[in-house]
Amino acid sequence: MGSKTRLQAIEGRSRGNSITMRMRLLNLWESLRTSFWFVPAVMTAIAVVLSFLTVYIDRSIGSDANIFGFIYSGGQEGARLVLSTIAGSMITVAGVTFSITIVALTLASSQFGPRLLRNFMHDTGNQVVLGTFVAAFAYCLLVLRTVHTVEGEDFVPSISVAIAIIMALAGIAVLIYFIHHVSSSMQAEQVISAVYREMDDKLRQLFPEEWKDALGQNVDGEALRQIEEEGYSQTLDITATRSGYLQAADRDALLDIATHNDLLIMLPYRPGDFVSAGITLITAKSMEEPGENIARQLANAVIIGSQRTPEQDAEFTVRQLVEIAVRALSPGINDPYTAVSCIDRLESALCILCEREFPLAYLYDDQGRLRVISKPVTFRGIIDAAFDQIRQYGRQSAAVTIRLMEALEIIAVQTRTREQREAVLRQADMIMRASTDSLPEPNDVDDVRRRYRALTETLAKQGPGAD
Repeated sequence: MGSKTRLQAIEGRSRGNSITMRMRLLNLWESLRTSFWFVPAVMTAIAVVLSFLTVYIDRSIGSDANIFGFIYSGGQEGARLVLSTIAGSMITVAGVTFSITIVALTLASSQFGPRLLRNFMHDTGNQVVLGTFVAAFAYCLLVLRTVHTVEGEDFVPSISVAIAIIMALAGIAVLIYFIHHVSSSMQAEQVISAVYREMDDKLRQLFPEEWKDALGQNVDGEALRQIEEEGYSQTLDITATRSGYLQAADRDALLDIATHNDLLIMLPYRPGDFVSAGITLITAKSMEEPGENIARQLANAVIIGSQRTPEQDAEFTVRQLVEIAVRALSPGINDPYTAVSCIDRLESALCILCEREFPLAYLYDDQGRLRVISKPVTFRGIIDAAFDQIRQYGRQSAAVTIRLMEALEIIAVQTRTREQREAVLRQADMIMRASTDSLPEPNDVDDVRRRYRALTETLAKQGPGAD
């Protein structure tokens, strides 16, 4: 290998590492954002720094220059009493807040499903409330230790005590907000709206490009694979070291690695798929024996975790709404109205996806050579994830069945490709067959059939689509 080739390989490895690092940082940030301790810990750290700063200011300017005298202007005993009272009350309220939060999480888990706990845990409002009380407690505790007598002279950190009083007043306001926030966030419509907002944001991030054409969507993968694999004599298999969900796969990093090392990389899984320990996660084909460094780079380009995350998993937030709908349709709850509300949001999301381009399974380098073959996200996969379980569990509900068919009719108007129209028609056919078999009232079946005919007419008007 010449010096120029080695330099290109080093530059490609550096770029691939930077892309992978960015992916891992985003994954770490998502983990921190959905944890219940991160924001309170940051607020407590700020309160600790603030306590040292305010005490330093008190020592510097002295007691005679108390600019917050209108808030507190008492002596040493009064300062101790105020700080002790605030610290004790703040930690008590923090305990009550934590208990209420746990009860809310328990109710959310039983009513909306355990997957929805993540949405409640990353609620910034709840985190800030808990952080306010814990931070105020830590601040008062650290300031309290500085109230003492030195050489017969009392030191009273008046500014620090005044700020503690302000924190206590802020804690009262935050407590009122918390009670209102928890009571409103447990309502079904609020939960559905929150999940939909996250789903909308994530889908727009994962599919940022608007639809232009569908060229390349229906490429014969087997034919391409046979052509591109000719000449590759070596195979490197990267096996999963642990069982779990594929949370992220850095396709850009894989493309860089393949381009600068003359590889053909195959990733048969996509984010959201479950992988078992020991199975082949990535296969790399090359002309020469791949080194350990390449194996390490390929292994670093994917992240496996114990649960699914929405960062690259397009179906994750869709399935959250589906879980709410399915639980609402269970015999113990029997709430078709909530299921219909979920269908409304799913309809909106799928209409957006009709206007978006989906990533292709094949990635090429600048010279047009196939470098990466991956398992892509498809419109059919997402519409199946959105409607399959609702159709199966709601087949005996006329309201749910009719609303599903109405949603498909609206989605059909927005379809742009043959794949989208075939996916919509496939769902409509299954709903039509299920309604014929499960709905006891003939008039209900006629309503479903009438909407089915309208849907097929809409699809016929849309045209054959692009291949």
